[in-house]
Amino acid sequence: MRRTFTAAVVAMALCLAPALAGCGTDSHGVDAGDVAPTGAVKPREISWLLSRPADGAVINTMRELADKYATLHPGFKLHFITTPDRPSYIQKYETLAAADKLPELFDTDATPFARKLAEHGRMMDAGRLLRSIGLYDRYRPAALDYQRFDDGSLYMIPFEYQAEFFWYNKALFRKAGIHPPRSLGDFPERCRALRKVGVTPIALDGQDQWPLERYAAYQPFRVAGPGYIRQLKKGQAKFSDAAGRKSAAWLSALGKAGCFQKGFSSVGYADAQNRFTSGKAAVYNIGTWELPSLATTALDPSVRDDVDFFRLPVTQGSVTAANEFVAPSGIGMAVNSHTYDPLVRDFLKFALTRYPARYAATGELSPTSDVKTVVPKNATPLYARAVAAADDVGKETAVPWDTQLDPTSNTKFQQELVLLAQGDISPSSFISTMDSVIARNAPRYAR
Repeated sequence: MRRTFTAAVVAMALCLAPALAGCGTDSHGVDAGDVAPTGAVKPREISWLLSRPADGAVINTMRELADKYATLHPGFKLHFITTPDRPSYIQKYETLAAADKLPELFDTDATPFARKLAEHGRMMDAGRLLRSIGLYDRYRPAALDYQRFDDGSLYMIPFEYQAEFFWYNKALFRKAGIHPPRSLGDFPERCRALRKVGVTPIALDGQDQWPLERYAAYQPFRVAGPGYIRQLKKGQAKFSDAAGRKSAAWLSALGKAGCFQKGFSSVGYADAQNRFTSGKAAVYNIGTWELPSLATTALDPSVRDDVDFFRLPVTQGSVTAANEFVAPSGIGMAVNSHTYDPLVRDFLKFALTRYPARYAATGELSPTSDVKTVVPKNATPLYARAVAAADDVGKETAVPWDTQLDPTSNTKFQQELVLLAQGDISPSSFISTMDSVIARNAPRYAR
């Protein structure tokens, strides 16, 4: 879930967009909707270009299933091409895409770049594929919706499911004489109370930048719903609109209240996590992928019984419900239409049918709703409560903005957010800059 973009990646994305514009469906491969091609299943090696932890549950589970399939189909092998570093992965993925050299399977978010691939018939229709092998209705709607493009089309298959909560230290809240915020507007006051008793209010991974983007997305999601970012990224909405102004003002207020640790922009993922798990920070906004660190006996005994969570608070006049928040299904897997054949289909049917139960057995939340997460033996009661809360997600979910904005606008957005939260620029300056950047870059990237 750690997402960042570098200048090199931004340049690559903009450079490749025109190249894709000239692409059509080549003579090899199948039509994106031809999910059940006829012919014999001929075993061979296929590859999956991915950006996931090499020792994570997704790869380990799929490796196990691929090995099982190979015993039934001698000559088959699934080769994992792993690049966990997201910026490096994006550069590799987009370079291979421009050269039409993507492997059979590849990871991608529902970005404008991926949308171009789909428009030119380069990706199989995942919705049709899942329906054709009888799996579509097993998936959580939120897991599938996270992978969709704005028009509702589905070209990526989810392999995980997460819910993002605000984890908090009950003992530190008691020390400050406060309760979890009922509204987003309560955050600054809670932060000031925690600061008064010498506690860092919120542990933030500022180095990776995407965590701060989450905070920027919260007010617009509550006051305008998920449609705001879809319009904003196209230049059809502005930060100067009510939702954008609300976001900028709130981020500025969080900064003035000292909500984040000093020097947050240079604090990395592990350090932010450690500040919370060691009892040095009161709040940590992160997903259920961190349950092993937050809700098992691996957690420091001195804070273990004090950790709890609350969901994204609402606002006055909120258009989204309390059980509607960030519930991502991670980066999705696309299927290359140019290399799709009976073998790829047969393997995917074999693997995807068995994957949910195997994955859930590792303690993870499955992207399907038909299996239950196996809570680890060393889990605290919080683990099962978090899993239950993740199962209670409403229809609307907040999407990460770094997968929505064009790369150039996103890079500037991340930079300006830090300055805004540090008090180096005003909300009005932030709004003016971002409206100008998006107006200049969004149309160019969307072409």
